[in-house]
Amino acid sequence: MENAPFFDDIADGPAGTAHWITTADGLRIRVAHWTGADVKGTVLLFPGRTEYIEKYGTAAAELLARGYASIVIDWRGQGLADRTSNVAAMGDVAEFSDYQHDVTAAVAHARALNLPEPFYLMAHSMGGCIGLRALHNGLPVAAAAFSAPMWGVILSPLLRPFAWIASTIATKIGKGTIMSPGQTTQSFVLRETFEANTLTNDPDVFATLKSQLTAHPELGLGGPSLRWLNGSLREMRRLSKMPSPDVPCCTFLGTSEAIVDPERIHIRMDNWSNGTLHMIEGGKHEVMMEAPKVRTHVFDTLTAHFDQHR
Repeated sequence: MENAPFFDDIADGPAGTAHWITTADGLRIRVAHWTGADVKGTVLLFPGRTEYIEKYGTAAAELLARGYASIVIDWRGQGLADRTSNVAAMGDVAEFSDYQHDVTAAVAHARALNLPEPFYLMAHSMGGCIGLRALHNGLPVAAAAFSAPMWGVILSPLLRPFAWIASTIATKIGKGTIMSPGQTTQSFVLRETFEANTLTNDPDVFATLKSQLTAHPELGLGGPSLRWLNGSLREMRRLSKMPSPDVPCCTFLGTSEAIVDPERIHIRMDNWSNGTLHMIEGGKHEVMMEAPKVRTHVFDTLTAHFDQHR
């Protein structure tokens, strides 16, 4: 196994180990894991768009304190993983289904490391879209949890048809690697103030996110390409028409969510026979990175869920 960089100086968690792994279609992605003595299983942490492994150092600490190892992926096109376009700061993927190559490679890597099973899924935002598809594909987990999953996104009624039309045309004529309109190459947390942010109510967390990208700007990512936009819209629509997998599931959603579509989440969870939706009063998009009391509740609840399905 080839070691990869891991920035302990910003991870704010236990010592982690990162490796480079190669997907079936030939891209190099970065994967990191945390483990300890007498752990009960391993959580596959699927990050959201623009995220990077070190952002999940605190989550790894919370999980390890409750007896779970974890493994986190730098998805293709973000973090330190290979890019699929010539603009490193633009989020891009050739086909949305390509993320499943990353999932397959990460699961194989977890087994090569002999990380303890059973495996569990904890997927945030875009990772929730990738994770739901992975469950349909037979992801080998005993139970799943989602945080503000991207099963739909909030778009104004006027913008939605434009997003569909522009991204579809651009992709069909070979211009899909152009940045989506209104987006920039600068990371959201570096260009936004705490007061206007849609991620967290905790000023210390928001300051940490800024400091991480200031210390290691190579981890940052701006807006998505038009083909990423088109692929994500199509994947969310396809998934919305599919039944929920027969996997025990709990999902967390803040009442102040302003990025993903709460209605899609409510519809999905209302029809997930062995699923439970936990509403976080006042919570924004990053419920795992909210105020300490909220974080404790979220990690206590999701690991209790995993404990039930060992």
